[in-house]
Order: sequence, then C-alpha cells, then structure tokens
Amino acid sequence: MKILRFLSALALLALPLRAAEKNIIFIIADDLSPTMGCYGDKVVKTPAIDALARDGILFRHAFATTASCSASRSVILSGLHNHANAQYGHQHSYHHFSAYPNVAALALPRVLAQAGYRTGQVGKYHVAPEEVFHFEQYFKANARSPVQMADAVAEFIRAKDEKPFFLYFATADPHRGGGEDDTVPERPNLFGNKPNRGAFPQIEEVFYQPADMVVPPFLPDTPTCRAELAQYAQSVSRVDQGVARLVQILQDAGLYEKTLIIVTSDHGIAMPGGKTTVYEPGLRVPFVVRNPYAAKRGLQSEALISHIDITPSLLDFGGGFDAKAGAPTALVKNPPAKRPRGDGEMENLGPQITRYHGRSWVPILAEENPAGWDTIHASHTFHEIQMYYPMRVVRDRDYKLIWNIAHPLPFPFASDLWEAPTWQAQFKQGLSAPYGVRTVGAYIQRPQFELFDMKADPDERVNLATDPKHKATLDASIAKLKEFEKQTADPWIMKWEYE
Repeated sequence: MKILRFLSALALLALPLRAAEKNIIFIIADDLSPTMGCYGDKVVKTPAIDALARDGILFRHAFATTASCSASRSVILSGLHNHANAQYGHQHSYHHFSAYPNVAALALPRVLAQAGYRTGQVGKYHVAPEEVFHFEQYFKANARSPVQMADAVAEFIRAKDEKPFFLYFATADPHRGGGEDDTVPERPNLFGNKPNRGAFPQIEEVFYQPADMVVPPFLPDTPTCRAELAQYAQSVSRVDQGVARLVQILQDAGLYEKTLIIVTSDHGIAMPGGKTTVYEPGLRVPFVVRNPYAAKRGLQSEALISHIDITPSLLDFGGGFDAKAGAPTALVKNPPAKRPRGDGEMENLGPQITRYHGRSWVPILAEENPAGWDTIHASHTFHEIQMYYPMRVVRDRDYKLIWNIAHPLPFPFASDLWEAPTWQAQFKQGLSAPYGVRTVGAYIQRPQFELFDMKADPDERVNLATDPKHKATLDASIAKLKEFEKQTADPWIMKWEYE
C-alpha cells in the first residue's frame, strides 16, 4: 500500500504545472511616436502591433509625462512624477540621476513580486538604483534585435511555474545611433540601422524611400528630414518584428490567452520638436493593450492617459492594487527611515511616499469614451545633466498650458538632437529659417507661458498666453498647474514666488 501511495505521488510530480494566469508582457520602445498602421500611418509597416490593436484596445490619447529616457522610465516603473521620485534626468555616465531609495515601496517590479509575480527584464534598463527597480532575473540580448531579445526570454516565458510572470521588454529601437549614412548626400542618422542595408541577427529589415515618408507638421519638409524619417521607419519595423516573435512564443506555449500585452514608448521621436520637449510630438506615445480576458475587442479609447497610470494599472491587473488608497494593498518594506551613510551623516532616502500619482485604467478597458479621463500633466526638468530646463504642463481636451520655468535661458539641446542633420540643415540658415510650425529662433527662445487651443490648433502653432481674450483661460490653467504641483510635492512650486 505504501508503495502504491509512493508511486502515485511520483506520478503527480511528473505532471506539468498548470500554466499561470494573468501574465504580463510590457513592451517599451525607445523614442517611438505613434507612427504605425493602427494609428493611421500609411507608410510604416507594423503588422504585429496592428494585429494586437485589432484584438485589444488602442488609446488614441496616451502621453509620456516627460520626453526624456531615464526620467520617463522612472515614472513608468514607479507611478510617480520624476520631480517626486528624484530621477530628474539620465541615469548613466556623468549625468548620475537616480531615484530616492524610498521609491522602492511603490516600484513596479517590487510590488508585482510582492503580489506573487516572478519578474524579468531584457533590453534597456536606464534607471537607478537597482535596489529600487529590482527585477528577479535579467536577460542579455542585442536591444537592436528585438527578435533576439524575444528568444533570450523564451524560457522565462515558458517556465512551468505556479507564479505568473511580468516581463519588461525594452528595445533600443528606434533611438538615434550608429552614425550617419554616408552613401547619400543628406547623410541622415542611421537610427541604429546597419549601414549599406545590412541586417541585425534574425531580422528581416524593411527599407523605406524618403519620397514616401509623411512629414509631420512640427518638422521641415526637406530632403534631409525625409531621409532621416526613412531611417527611423526602418528601426520602427524592427520593433514590430520583436512583437511578432513574442506573440509566437506565447502562442506556441499556450500562454497567449493568459497574457496581458502592452506596447508603448518612453516618449516621442528623437527629432527636435519631439524628444526633450513637452510639445505634443514629444509627449504623445502609442499605447496598445491586448487583454485576453476582455469581452470587447478592437476598441479605440478616447481617454487621456499617461505613463503615470502604468504601475497602478499593472498592479491592479495582478490583483495587488487598492484603488481607494491609490496604493499597493501592502507597501514593499521601505528602507529604514534613516540609514547611516558611513561618515556620521544620514543618507537622504527621500520622503515616505505612500500612494501613486496615477490611477488604474483596467476598469475602462472595455470603454471607448470613459468619463473622468480628461486631463494629463507633464513634468520635465533635465535630460542630460547640462540640460536644465524645467517645464510643467497641464493639458485637457480644450487647452494646454506649458510653463517654461527657465524661460530666460535658450532651450538646451540633447547632444544627439543638436547634431541631427535635420536640425543642422535649418539652423545653418539662421534664426528666421522655418522649422516646422515654428522658426529656428522661436524654437530656441521660448516665452514663460505657452497656451494652445488643442481643438482648433492641435499642432500648437498659435500661443494664446498673451491674448487678452484668453486671460481667464490662462489664469484657470495656472491655478490647475499650481494645484498639481502642490498635490505631487513638486520642489519647483516655489518658483512662482521668487522668479
């Protein structure tokens, strides 16, 4: 009898574990605007992302809170604006920005692990410190080959484990990089593409012709700009192939109907007027969610959402979110309130933050016009360390106010954007040269306030801040901005008083 029980126990152990439900794959591209078929782009080929949108929900009005890589990722992974989490700008090299240790209490990979998830990361990380944004497993792969990235995490996805998984999948595409294409007169940046029509491992490169590109209003319609957009589009199509490979891995493992998939970007395209600005091309991002448990599919949501909502939403999906408190059901244990630094002083761990700045969009995944999702805020302070130019934004369906806090200063350029052939071609013509909807001079030197009518002027051409007819709107927007800063403990709120 004992032998029979022993053999039965062995047989049970040999059975495969039932695949966990409610897995999450969060796909974040680098400097990707909503330039894809599902957003109406007729040129850039993104069939895999388009398919997810047809079987999920596409948010038409999704925004980063800052168009800077590290700062934006810190918001995504904490649910806190970067003026509150202290990751004011780039993490790497001499820039050296990092989040407060106390942010660990709310950080996405930590709260999901506490909620019962196994967590993994592949590709671009770009936040600090690791003790705050800690994943249980890190995978190495060429972040310019999203297909290779997907294969690197295949075993993590397929692992027979009673715990669901959370995968943070961060491509390096379509960020600028790789030098210039010296085979054409315009010498466009390669946007990470291999020269001479080369290909990355496991990638079928998609090539584009400059003449076919659609030039958005914020950029100059020049041969140089078109050449750069063609390189950018090629890089975007690599991201899509990575998405396709992830979907295939999920389907082969029988996990596609048990996995939430999100596709977005840290911010908009790496062109002056996009990245590092709080104009629409800098903040607007793609946001596609495929929820396998949703009854309604193929929706397009009119809700205004932002990156501040991602952490509470994914935690809500995973079952660890207290919507009333706006916080995890249990905070990750914080570091001690005061930790010795080693020289008799105490380390600055940051404030005890107990709730998110954002909220969950999970309850509105079946709604195209949900009520109460009508306002977003943005907060930008640095990109690179030398680029001090704080800006704060309140935007609703009618108006958008930008407060350029350091407006007496010329707008600072990221090193790669200053060198961008599209910018240099116009800059060399002088301050009066056109640059999209602005001139070169107007782009560099900005007023204290910029107020735009988002319905009548979606391209942000006409600043209404000094128009007496719009004084009431300006005053009301300023009041909303001050309240936002107060509620999120923005240190720059004091600038209203003495500058």
